[in-house]
Amino acid sequence: MIDFSPMRDGEVSYMDYAARENIGPAELRALSDESVDYLLGLLADLTNADIVFDPDDPDADDPFAVEGEEAIGWNFGHLIAHVTASSEEGAALSSLLARGIPASERPRYETPWRDIKTVDQVRQRLEESRRMRNAYLETWPDAPLLNIVRDVSERFTARFGEMNAPAAFLFGLSHEVGHYEQIEEVRRQALAARATAS
Repeated sequence: MIDFSPMRDGEVSYMDYAARENIGPAELRALSDESVDYLLGLLADLTNADIVFDPDDPDADDPFAVEGEEAIGWNFGHLIAHVTASSEEGAALSSLLARGIPASERPRYETPWRDIKTVDQVRQRLEESRRMRNAYLETWPDAPLLNIVRDVSERFTARFGEMNAPAAFLFGLSHEVGHYEQIEEVRRQALAARATAS
């Protein structure tokens, strides 16, 4: 997986990085598939109980959560629901932008995390997300309009730079990759708790 830290730290914009590396649909598909495959690999040795295991997360702080859940640790299923939603949002935006639509709204839907309770459901959600992301890339025209950028706030643009089609896809994927350590830690805690219990 590419190193997103220069983009997250503001050293280079997502749009400039995509242009410099000549990133188009084929490269985005490969990066997305790599991420899905990595997350699927984290399912190895997990049981259904591990998917819903409540982790300890002293840094938990979600101001957008429903009342009473702002400081809960996110379980494995919750994290997968969250990161796949962000990657799909980026893919949907990329489709709009590549076709000349400046996209001011957020085309985001997140699977209710409480519905994801089993290893099979996590696997299904990840494969579904892979299919959806790749399908959005298939909607890019042969000559995508790379000069069309998202219609967003000046504050957003000042922080992340302008977002054209490849940049929007990368932005969603960067969010997913940014949660890798958290997902790995939840996995570690779940496996440790099961080992201790047995």
